[in-house]
Amino acid sequence: MNAVSGCPVPHDSVPLSGPRFQSDPVRHYRDLRRDHGAVAPVVLDGDVPAWLVLGYRELHQVTGDPALFSRDSDLWNQWDRIPDDWPLLPMIGRKQPSILYTVGERHSVRARMISDALEGVDPFSLKRYAEEFADELIDQFCTKGATEIIAEYAKVLPALVLARIYGFDDAMTHVLVGAINDIVDGRERALAGQRRLAASMAQLLADKHAAPGDDVATRMLTAEGGFTDEEIAQDLMVMMAAGHQPTADWIGNSLRLMLTDDRFAASLSGGRHSVAEAMNEVLWEDTPTQNVAGRWAARDTHLGGRHVRAGDLLILGIAAANGDPQIRTHASALTGGNNAFLSFGHGEHRCPFPAQETAEVIARTGIEVLLDRLPDVDLAVPADRLTRRPSPWLRGLTGLPVVFTPTPAVGRPGSLGDPS
Repeated sequence: MNAVSGCPVPHDSVPLSGPRFQSDPVRHYRDLRRDHGAVAPVVLDGDVPAWLVLGYRELHQVTGDPALFSRDSDLWNQWDRIPDDWPLLPMIGRKQPSILYTVGERHSVRARMISDALEGVDPFSLKRYAEEFADELIDQFCTKGATEIIAEYAKVLPALVLARIYGFDDAMTHVLVGAINDIVDGRERALAGQRRLAASMAQLLADKHAAPGDDVATRMLTAEGGFTDEEIAQDLMVMMAAGHQPTADWIGNSLRLMLTDDRFAASLSGGRHSVAEAMNEVLWEDTPTQNVAGRWAARDTHLGGRHVRAGDLLILGIAAANGDPQIRTHASALTGGNNAFLSFGHGEHRCPFPAQETAEVIARTGIEVLLDRLPDVDLAVPADRLTRRPSPWLRGLTGLPVVFTPTPAVGRPGSLGDPS
């Protein structure tokens, strides 16, 4: 894509893309912090300028002050330079009636509506769905002795569970997964993926108006607050995208860690504690949510020694902040039960607690069922041949090929295609 005309790009700005974000982001963020400090000038596709907040304290400051650093994207001082086909529009929307860009009291009411709808999910049913779908997926490859975990398992399981609790028919899963992946990758198929996801949500709400159920979509439709179908559809899109792909990457990144790091490999077939530790370690060291767009400065201000103009876009560098050496003085140490990471955000726009719980149940159940069913699972290729997707927003593997001793399918009922 050509540079956006007239964009005032600082000469030392760094593209928020490229192979270093895929191959060695930890070193890349360290170099950015060395060269630019806690707030670095970056450019998005089309040479669109933004600030990348690398510092833990600075990110806390930005997310903790919604009056100064707003979620209202209408404040952006670059909109007159953004073309209609800009591939990042699904990630940085304008006049998008979703909770992402709602501010003030209306946001608080909306956040409570979403939390209440998710809290209505029975936790025992949620775990059962995750177990049943996990078994069904594993049944499809367990007799072969080899599979590719990302495509055949991690990238499918969260969507299956979320589609079930939201109220979708299981047959919609593949449409949802494809659309979400296109949006997250932020390339030429992003806008088409957004349209497919929007159409799916509109159809879901039409179905729930006709036949309400015990599901998240129905609870959102019947909640107080006077929300329109368009607003609810937009929120469901956010919830599906934010709930599926980061959870899929949480599964994939955790399994990669357990299969390549001696600290975890010894207990693969042993106790459960290593799964929780690996998942926590990933949220610190290899978090699926790398960067989030974003916040917009409501007025001229200073942050991390930088002059930030009114309307400037700030990208939240979640991964960089998690690794801030001023906070992580012993970066090589196991993080244990420390959950001060910023992987779920911070402030009033952080991921709702029920959504965090849902993601953790799906991810942990998915990993535990896989290790129960395939206790000798191992990498089929050298670890240094594993590659990452090109997205600057989410960090996940393109593939995780594994081998294992073939085992028989269990054929549990009540799984794919059968909501009983």
